[in-house]
Amino acid sequence: MAKKGIVAIVGRPNVGKSSLFNRVIREKKSIVEDIPGVTRDRIYGDAEWLTREFMVIDTGGITLKDQVFAKEVKIQAEIAMQEADVIVFVLNFKEGLTNEDKMVARILYKTHKPIILAVNKYDKKGSENDMFEFMSLGLGNPIMISSTHGIGIGDLLDGIVHQLPKYEVPAKNDIPKIAIIGKPNVGKSSLINSLVGEERMIVSDIAGTTLDSVDTPIQYNNKKYVLIDTAGIRKKGKIYEGIEKYSFLRSLGSINHADVVVLMVDGTQTITDQDTNIGGLAFEERKPIIIVVNKWDLVQNKEKAILQKEEEIRSYFKYLQYAKILFISAHDKTRIGKIYEAVDSINEALKKKIKTSVFNEILNRAQLLNPAPDHNGGRLKIYYGSQVEAYLPTFVMFVNNPSYVHFSYKRFLENQIRLQFGFEGVPITLLFRERK
Repeated sequence: MAKKGIVAIVGRPNVGKSSLFNRVIREKKSIVEDIPGVTRDRIYGDAEWLTREFMVIDTGGITLKDQVFAKEVKIQAEIAMQEADVIVFVLNFKEGLTNEDKMVARILYKTHKPIILAVNKYDKKGSENDMFEFMSLGLGNPIMISSTHGIGIGDLLDGIVHQLPKYEVPAKNDIPKIAIIGKPNVGKSSLINSLVGEERMIVSDIAGTTLDSVDTPIQYNNKKYVLIDTAGIRKKGKIYEGIEKYSFLRSLGSINHADVVVLMVDGTQTITDQDTNIGGLAFEERKPIIIVVNKWDLVQNKEKAILQKEEEIRSYFKYLQYAKILFISAHDKTRIGKIYEAVDSINEALKKKIKTSVFNEILNRAQLLNPAPDHNGGRLKIYYGSQVEAYLPTFVMFVNNPSYVHFSYKRFLENQIRLQFGFEGVPITLLFRERK
């Protein structure tokens, strides 16, 4: 699966980073106030320009002043820059170059990353001579923009896309990359240690011990894999309290980098909103997912408890009905080999190609079994369909009117496809096109 590029927006407070972030992702996700230091934590969003998708990070302002959170914000911004493929350094045209800007520039010199100077709050009334002041930073020619009025945004996005690395879709025989995610203290590092057979990670009962994402090559049954251990992700309210907030980007980056995501939950505790929110990160990135229930060695009446836990998981993870559920003990190394079997099964599902004639037979049977309901003033009629080339299983269906597709009927069709062809653990994309 192609990896998205990551773009970090950095700069001192009150230069318009959050306004630019909102303009680039085309939605008001970041809080915008004319008060320095409002954005204290990184905010993340997806953007697209010239068919290239990338992730954008809005960071808090880096400042010399002794403000509350100043040190934490600086650390977060540095981590964001470390993870980024391209850095957009935002300056304020109206205020000119400041000592804080020069401090940020000194940090940027050390990153050795592509850097784009974006001089914000430009109103076209200044002369080109005004650019020379910013050129003195030695970071290239600035792009004059106004995030409020949209001036120069296209040029900025052109520059970003030009600098993004060219990630390619990997060949089918590439080594699968498996990201292990979950809230703190569910046993992710213990699982890595059990799979690898040595103490690669620090294992502790203190939630949030792992702060970095670490790639570990491994071989199982003569097959190669790469395990990605991510920092424990806490619920939103706690991301802003304590050092684990610095790991959040790396967890997202690991999900982005992975081919398969293992979502770990604690078998001794009930499922929480925290768990479902973490699963949602992988779901939104359209990743194949395996749900692993850990610490099953501590559960009494296991046979009865399995049925109850499966029901609980399906209830909480309604958006992950396609995910396989495994019960393991990382501590005792019980059933951990099933994870590799599930990954292999997902890889086979990704390679699966359904004959058009067989697919249309299933479509016709599904419509006879359960005709589409009336929706938006009409009833859906599917004429024919076929699987198209894509990394994830993708099916295009030609219909009388795509607006007649009710979400429940789309879900019914997906269930029928899974029932007939499998695709366990893998997201399916259904596209509806009007037959011309």
